[in-house]
Amino acid sequence: MTATSVAQAVYVLAAVLFVLSLAGLSKQESARRGNLLGMVGMVLALAATIVLALGTSARPVLVTALLVALVLLVGAAVGTWRARRVEMTQMPELIAILHSFVGAAAVLVGFNSYLTAHAAGVDDDVAHLVEVSLGVLVGAVTFTGSVVAFLKLSGRTRSAPLQLPGRNLLNLAALVVSLGLVVWFVVAPSIWPLLLLTVVSLALGWHLVASIGGGDMPVVVSMLNSYSGWAAAAAGFMLGNDLLIVTGALVGSSGAILSYIMCKAMNRSFVSVILGGFGAEEGAAPAGGGEGPQGEHREVRADEVAALLRDARSVVITPGYGMAVAKAQYPVAELVELLRDGGAEVRFGVHPVAGRLPGHMNVLLAEARVPYDIVLEMDEINDDLASTDVVLVIGANDTVNPAALDDPGSPIAGMPVLHVWEAGQVVVFKRSMAAGYAGVQNPLFFRENTGMLFGDAKQRVEDIVAALRVG
Repeated sequence: MTATSVAQAVYVLAAVLFVLSLAGLSKQESARRGNLLGMVGMVLALAATIVLALGTSARPVLVTALLVALVLLVGAAVGTWRARRVEMTQMPELIAILHSFVGAAAVLVGFNSYLTAHAAGVDDDVAHLVEVSLGVLVGAVTFTGSVVAFLKLSGRTRSAPLQLPGRNLLNLAALVVSLGLVVWFVVAPSIWPLLLLTVVSLALGWHLVASIGGGDMPVVVSMLNSYSGWAAAAAGFMLGNDLLIVTGALVGSSGAILSYIMCKAMNRSFVSVILGGFGAEEGAAPAGGGEGPQGEHREVRADEVAALLRDARSVVITPGYGMAVAKAQYPVAELVELLRDGGAEVRFGVHPVAGRLPGHMNVLLAEARVPYDIVLEMDEINDDLASTDVVLVIGANDTVNPAALDDPGSPIAGMPVLHVWEAGQVVVFKRSMAAGYAGVQNPLFFRENTGMLFGDAKQRVEDIVAALRVG
């Protein structure tokens, strides 16, 4: 058997494992197994690629082996370093910056593929030229778009949307120019249209994401995930690597489906997100509907909340990004155990876009060993909120905002939310009365059945747990 035939056989096995991995990741109960299958598939794919490189390289085998080992060593060192240091709250920006690597790789592969063909005097293959130009286009947009998303999510730049005059026309013009440069490159191949295409595509990716507000960032993350998949698939076509094509198509299509699910959860179309999402800086003055104070809020203490929970028969907890920032999932899990031991029914209501990443809250709760069967999606819990004694809103804001239903002028009007205000009592854990990530004030804070528990969420939950144990 040749190195190529061995590699192709292993590629087929790796592709099957990647499909099974995605299937496993669709449910919390099987997510760990899905992750493991994906890891095994990637190890097999890397091993097959190394065998293929050693068997087909024009260089001496020892030189090729050393180069491959060096690349693997650098990648493994950087990956291990970041994996050990990253916090769960930093996962969205980490994923965004990893997407940028895929985009950059697609651009570099495109240039290398063209220059190699040009040097060999075979740069007139129309199909190959289309692959190169589209790969560079998608890769460049993915690269700068992901970098901007990383900067916004990590707080290194403002999360508010960039409001340039005629921004939609600018995006459209950049796209038209890019497609024109693709045609130019295919008709008259040279390095210049490829360079111009790269510059315009980089600018398009930067402006595309810069114009999207913080409230839409969960959709942006999944959208960039899709882009990175298509960029990888384009690189696979250029390299003639079937596994890279299959893997890229899997990531691209799953990212697109996830983007659709996120948009549906926010009652927004994908086009409306791209053409200017809502959102301002967290804690900034509200924009749009629901501006300013809407009455007096009622502040409560931890011991009062403990007394409320002691008498409650049904409790629902709705977590948000604030829980992740405070690392409150562990005391929350302890609180759940205490309440369940006392005979109360305790469940979680998780909004599809809670946090800054799809599934963010589910991962945090699983990390704290909260039972999967009591973690419910918004559609599963909403009808039960009216018969719930107490709802604890821990770090959530926009996903529990009644203005989405009551205020047609609100920027989040029409967005499906958790109807927590229908419960008997609501306790909101919050550091201050500042607006949420979408920059929209929340009338929930001023309702008669709402109590505001201010401070660090982890500390406040620990205070409640201590009060329950004493009582």
